Amino acid sequence: MRTSALLRSLPALAGMAACWLAGPAAVQAMPAIQHWQTDNGARVYYVPAPELPMADVRVVFDAGSARDASQPGLANITNHLLDQGAAGLSANDIAGTLEGLGAELETGALRDMAWVSLRSLSSDRHLDPAVEVMGKVLGQPDFNRPDFERERERALVSLRRSEQQPSKVADYRFYAAVYGEHPYATRPIGNADSLQAMGVKDLRAFHRRYYVARNAVIAIVGDIDRKAAEQLAAGLAGRLPEGERASPVPPVTALTVAVDEFVPRPSTQTHVRMGAPGMHRGDPDYFPLYVGNHILGGGGLVSRLFREVREDRGLSYSVNSSFSPMAQNGPYTFSLQTRNDQTAEALKVLRETLKDFHDKGPTGDELVAAKKNITGGFPLRIDSNSKIVEYLAMIGFYGLPLDYLETFNDRVMAVTREQIRDAYQRRVPLQQMATVIVGGEPAP
Repeated sequence: MRTSALLRSLPALAGMAACWLAGPAAVQAMPAIQHWQTDNGARVYYVPAPELPMADVRVVFDAGSARDASQPGLANITNHLLDQGAAGLSANDIAGTLEGLGAELETGALRDMAWVSLRSLSSDRHLDPAVEVMGKVLGQPDFNRPDFERERERALVSLRRSEQQPSKVADYRFYAAVYGEHPYATRPIGNADSLQAMGVKDLRAFHRRYYVARNAVIAIVGDIDRKAAEQLAAGLAGRLPEGERASPVPPVTALTVAVDEFVPRPSTQTHVRMGAPGMHRGDPDYFPLYVGNHILGGGGLVSRLFREVREDRGLSYSVNSSFSPMAQNGPYTFSLQTRNDQTAEALKVLRETLKDFHDKGPTGDELVAAKKNITGGFPLRIDSNSKIVEYLAMIGFYGLPLDYLETFNDRVMAVTREQIRDAYQRRVPLQQMATVIVGGEPAP
C-alpha cells in the first residue's frame, strides 16, 4: 500500500540527495552506519540525514518465499495482507490515517525477504503517529477472512495473467530448471493448487513464526538523532514477540548437466533464459563477477552482448545478463528476446560471446570503461534517503560490512582483468547451464 499527500507536495525535497551524495568523493564522506540491537534481539542500522525533514524506516524479515515450504505463495500473501487490517483498524483506516499525516507505507516480499517500509516527515507530530500505525501493521495484523479471500483471488488472477506472458513463463520455468527442489525454485506468487488450499490459519502461523524481533532488521535514515532512532526501533521491535531467527536457507546445488526446455507458444517472438546458480551476497568473487558482467551483458548499450547480438547482427530486441545474489547462490541469467526464426542464431552468438569472454576475459579498454561507468553512476544509486534505507536493510539482512557503501567504488577500481577471467572460469559453467526457450521452434 502507498499513501501520500504532503510528500507529493515536496518533489524538490523528495528527489534531493543529501549533500554527501554529490559525487564519488562525497560518497567517502557519508556518515558511518551505526548498528545496535534492541533488547529483544532486532538488529538496527541507522544513518542520520538532517538535510531533509524526513525519515525513512524499513523493517525486513527473513520471511520471503524461500520459507513457503509446501505452501508456495504463503509468504507473499501474508505480507500483502499486513496493511489490510491491523489492531482493529481497517485498510481504509490505515490508509486514511497515513494520508492525513502525509506518510507512505509499503509492503513487499521476494525469495529471501519480506519488508514493511515507512516514509514520513520527521517532526514528532507526523512521525510518531505514523510509526504507531506501522507498529500495528507489523505486530497485530487482523488477517480477516474476507480480506484473505479477496487477496487470494487477486493472486490467482495475477497468476493466470502471468501464465499468458511469455517473459513471465520463461522466468519461472528458468528458476525451476536451475533450482530443482531448492526453495528458490518456486514462484513467490505461488501456484493455483497451493493458493486454493491455503487458509487464514496458515497466514497466522507464518506470521507468528517469522515476523519476530530476532528475525528482523530495522533500517532508519533521516532527520532524527541517535536517541530518537533508538526509541523508534525499540518501539517497533516491542510490537513483536522475541521469537527466533530463521535457520539458514539450504545451500544451492550446482548443475551437473545442461538442462534444456522448450515451451511452445503461439507467438511471433521467442524469449530465452540461459544460466546457472551464480553468487551470494558477501561472495568473495562478488566484485570480479559484478564488474565482469557489466562488461559482458549488464552494461546496457555498451555491453559485449548488446554489440554482438543486437547492434552488429540485429538478432534480438533485447539482450542482457545479470547476477541476482541472494542468501545462497542466486541465478546468473542471460536473457534475450528475438523473432522465432532468429532464435537458433541469436542463441549461438550469445554462447560464443560468453565463451570468448570466459576464455579471455575483458580487454583493458573494456575494463577501464566499465569502472568509470560503475563508479560514476554509483552516487545515483544512493541519491535519496529512500534508496539508502534499502541499502542499510540489505547490509543488515545479509550481514555485509558496515563500510560496504563507503568502499564500494574502491573495490570496483581494484578489480583486474586477471581476476575477472579467473572468476568466470571458476564460477560460470559453460557446459552445465539451463536454457529455457518460450515461443517459436526449439533451437538445436
